[in-house]
Amino acid sequence: MIKGSIVAIVTPMHGNGEIDYPAFDRLLEWHLESGTDAIVVVGTTGESATLSTQEHCDVVEHCVKAIGGRIPVIAGTGSNSTEEALFFTESARLHGADACLLVTPYYNKPSQEGLYQHFRTIAERIDIPQILYNVPGRTACDLLPETVERLASLSNVVAIKEASGSVQRGLDIIARCGDSLGVYSGDDPVAMEMILGGAIGNISVTANVAPAIMHKMCAAALAGDRAEASRLNDSVALLHQRLFLESNPVPVKWALYRMGLIESGIRLPLVELNARFHDQVTEALQAAGIELK
Repeated sequence: MIKGSIVAIVTPMHGNGEIDYPAFDRLLEWHLESGTDAIVVVGTTGESATLSTQEHCDVVEHCVKAIGGRIPVIAGTGSNSTEEALFFTESARLHGADACLLVTPYYNKPSQEGLYQHFRTIAERIDIPQILYNVPGRTACDLLPETVERLASLSNVVAIKEASGSVQRGLDIIARCGDSLGVYSGDDPVAMEMILGGAIGNISVTANVAPAIMHKMCAAALAGDRAEASRLNDSVALLHQRLFLESNPVPVKWALYRMGLIESGIRLPLVELNARFHDQVTEALQAAGIELK
């Protein structure tokens, strides 16, 4: 089971919106040097919603090859179409991803039974470890704990990224599913408490800009060291908040640009961070001891 700090990595882009693979490779190497425990590629933070089908598959393939087995690569393969999710999941398997992250179907608002059948179909057809992803604030769809418990009986449904923002929701799933399903926090502000309560890691936006701190914080929490985990978490607490002043990944991409790590490219309908938030994000970066260019 993959544990620790898992970065939901951005997809660097040039100003014209084209994918910047050299910058992507530099980010991957930086994460390896910083102790990041695994990579989630083409997730929400990776702008999967505006990548073409071919780009989606190409970025997964590129990431797997660049990492070369040094840490696990988890591919975002979810969709609001079960057939499309099957396609992306099979593509990720063929390209050598270690696991897949499957967001709940967005926009069409399926029932709990529909969610169960959606995830069961993918799990039964594609032989790769699968991580459920519940983020109701973005999808208008909430995967309830009782449905998660049903899905936990499927052998290759191995974990859930619980991003409802509720520590109690995560603890409820842990209590229901025990050792049959790993739980990851999907919200940086509650990650420490969830891990101390039995979660196995954090799929993180903040880790894009503070990978070493997030790795150490998760390791301390996994070891049950509340004091050290709290000390580290406090140093990035402002980032947890201010990287969501606008929709993710707008602030985190701007932060990485200010750090000199990527260009400022982002795809419509997202645009660069509004200037009125620049000082607030800069302040959060400086509070974490992050060097700016």
